[in-house]
Amino acid sequence: MSQTKTRPKVLVTHPNIQKEAIDILNEKCEVIILNNFPIVDEEIFEKCKGVDGIFWRGRYYPLGKELLDATGPQLKCISTMSTGFEFMDVDELKRRKIQLGTTKGVQDKAVADLAIGLMISAGRCFYEGRCCIENSTVSLSPKWLSGQEIRGSKVGFFGFGNIAQAIADRLKYFQVDSFLYHSRRPSDKADIYQAKYMTFEGLLEESDFLIIACPLTDETKEIFNEYAFSKMKSNAVLVNISRGDVVDQKALYNALKTNTIFAAGLDVMTPEPLPADDPILSLPNCVIIPHLGATLERVRIEMATTTAKNILLALDGKPMISPVF
Repeated sequence: MSQTKTRPKVLVTHPNIQKEAIDILNEKCEVIILNNFPIVDEEIFEKCKGVDGIFWRGRYYPLGKELLDATGPQLKCISTMSTGFEFMDVDELKRRKIQLGTTKGVQDKAVADLAIGLMISAGRCFYEGRCCIENSTVSLSPKWLSGQEIRGSKVGFFGFGNIAQAIADRLKYFQVDSFLYHSRRPSDKADIYQAKYMTFEGLLEESDFLIIACPLTDETKEIFNEYAFSKMKSNAVLVNISRGDVVDQKALYNALKTNTIFAAGLDVMTPEPLPADDPILSLPNCVIIPHLGATLERVRIEMATTTAKNILLALDGKPMISPVF
């Protein structure tokens, strides 16, 4: 990169990216920033022409062949300010030898903290209790709002990567009974947590708390469906901090409505943002928050600066901090 006479061009797809990241890019690049978010077709297809790198922020806008064609063959790299990249046409990027980076690992601890919050708030009926206050239906019965305790429970993970392990680290102090997990293959770190590898059905049948912490892929899309919920314990609490599409949301609504499972805590859902009239919002045993997993300023700054550094490294012919391939 240092040998070129002109500064490489980098497109930033959000108008409000943290200044720390823009400053990093400005040191060595000509930075082009979109004015509109959500992304507008006309603007991005015009401003992408001739850029060498793309700082991607916009997981609801697909990046595929059409946009890559408009950008041109000089495009060397893309880095997305997120862990997931299901909105990217990975096969097309590989074919064109365009490097792809993410911020994998940056937000693990923040998401893990939030997952614990969802376990407690869903398991201990926080939202249902608030509804009772608002409706003047608070009861003095000793059985009123008896929740599910983390202590002594079997905690299952669907996916046992860095975020799941960060959650398990925190749960060590909650005196859980055991950790169970299912993933594509047994984890070489499972012994650290004394976590037991299970079949998917076994995980459903044994878990008191079940945390979804997997990537969204063709294999995982809506894997938590009517059949899956029918296999879960009636006292089970489902927590999703992954992607909304891993869960068949209509089936989840029915499972919660009929008390097939006890409760759910969701940081992700389908669609996002969730419409105010979505029926799942009417359920007292479902705690829903609007994708707050990484919404800490220090985390967002680190995500943004990691994205910028990924791009500069790739433009300089060096490995990214967190490459996908």
